[in-house]
Amino acid sequence: MVFLNTQLQKALDYIAGLDPLWAPVVFIGLYILATVAFVPGSVITLAAGVLFGVVWGSVYVSIASVTGASLAFLIGRYFARNWVRTKIESRPKFKAVDDAISREGAKIVLLLRLSPLFPFNFLNYGLGVTKIPFWKYVGASWLGMLPGTILYVYIGSLFKNLAELAGGERDKTTTEWIMYGIGLLATLAVTIYVTKVAKKAMRETI
Repeated sequence: MVFLNTQLQKALDYIAGLDPLWAPVVFIGLYILATVAFVPGSVITLAAGVLFGVVWGSVYVSIASVTGASLAFLIGRYFARNWVRTKIESRPKFKAVDDAISREGAKIVLLLRLSPLFPFNFLNYGLGVTKIPFWKYVGASWLGMLPGTILYVYIGSLFKNLAELAGGERDKTTTEWIMYGIGLLATLAVTIYVTKVAKKAMRETI
C-alpha cells in the first residue's frame, strides 16, 4: 500500500507539472486506469480539487469515474458473468435477486452509489454480473456518484498543494458531516429496498 501511495503521488506530481492542455487528459486516463485496477479513487478525487479547482475538478472526475466504472462493468459482464452463472444457476434464490436487480436496477444502483459503505470498485464489477441494462447502469451511477464527487473535489480544493494534501489532516466541515449523514441514510434505504424487492422476486420465482 505504501508503494502504491508513493507511485500515485509521483503520478499526481507529474500531472501537476504538465501543460494545462494535457494535464486533464492524463489525469482522466490515470483515474480510469485506477478504477479498473481496483485502486481506491478517493485520493485522486481529492487531488482533482487541488489541481483543477472545484468546477473543472468535478467535471474531470465525473467523466473519469463514469468511464472507468463502465469499463469495469463491461469486463465483469462479458468476462465473469458466465463463470458466476455456473456457480449460482442451481440456486433459485440468487437468481431471484438477480431478477430483482434487473427489474429495479436503476433505483438500486443509485442508492448503492450514494452509500459510502459499498465499495465503489467492487460494485463496478459486481453489477456487471446482474441483468441491469448498461445505459441504465451508466446513468444511475453518474447521478449517484455526483454528490460524492463534488464533495471530495471541494475538500481537495481546500488544500494549497499536493504536498499538503498528502500529509495534512483537518477537521470535517459541516457540509461533509451532512453528506456523510445522507450517505448513511442511503445505506439504510438500499438495504431495506433491496431486501423488499428481492423477497418479492423470490416469491414470484420460487
